[in-house]
Amino acid sequence: MTQFDDEIKNFVNFQKLGYVATVSSDGTPNLSPKGTISILDDSRMVFANIRSPQTIENLSQNPSLEINVIDPFSRRGYRFKGLGTILSSGGEFKNILDYFEKKGIQSKITHVIVVDVKSFSEVTSPSYDMGQKKEDLVKKWKNYYD
Repeated sequence: MTQFDDEIKNFVNFQKLGYVATVSSDGTPNLSPKGTISILDDSRMVFANIRSPQTIENLSQNPSLEINVIDPFSRRGYRFKGLGTILSSGGEFKNILDYFEKKGIQSKITHVIVVDVKSFSEVTSPSYDMGQKKEDLVKKWKNYYD
């Protein structure tokens, strides 16, 4: 069973943006940015459908997905693969809506997707292979964006 440690939970819940890849009915990939990706418990993630009809359509046909959450400054993150379940009513749906409201999400949420994560792996920039340190990359990219 997949199990997230505190480092992964804190990392994902801190980041403000991640990307969800689903498979369209014609077999092509669909990539959608999400600002609501969160760790739900030790092996599940969740994100809200605010404006992603294609993501919902794809998941209703094929629940397979991949989520990438990357820190743009340190160039590190995680890749999660799993199966998504679409919720639009019921107790768990309401509990998750409450969670998002407490986080300050004000947009209308029509669905939440609970992801049963089957596997995950760390993602790092090739810069680390060349001996660069996290602190140096953070400084470099903060300077670039300033």
